[in-house]
Amino acid sequence: MATATRTKAQKKTYRPLDDRVLVRPHEAEEKTASGLYLPEGAKEKPMTGTVVAVGPGKLSDEGERTAVSVKPGDKVVYGKYAGTEIEIDGDKHLIVKETELLAVLED
Repeated sequence: MATATRTKAQKKTYRPLDDRVLVRPHEAEEKTASGLYLPEGAKEKPMTGTVVAVGPGKLSDEGERTAVSVKPGDKVVYGKYAGTEIEIDGDKHLIVKETELLAVLED
């Protein structure tokens, strides 16, 4: 029986299910607006991130998919305790339901 091996150069790909969205959180601020550096324990958990991947949408009672309103590359705001944290190739990510997203940041 053959087994597949994965080299370090190969990256895993994730495809969220239904109306879930894979988000890469933005880095926490390391210093205040006045220039003071924050210790690790005082940093606030970021509530913004960039969408990496989206699921196909929620399945309605009629059997049709409802399109997700965000797309990869969108910058979003989510609730402080939203989603499930996972680690992909050493980077922290969140998987959140579309309803847990609060806003899309527009430039």
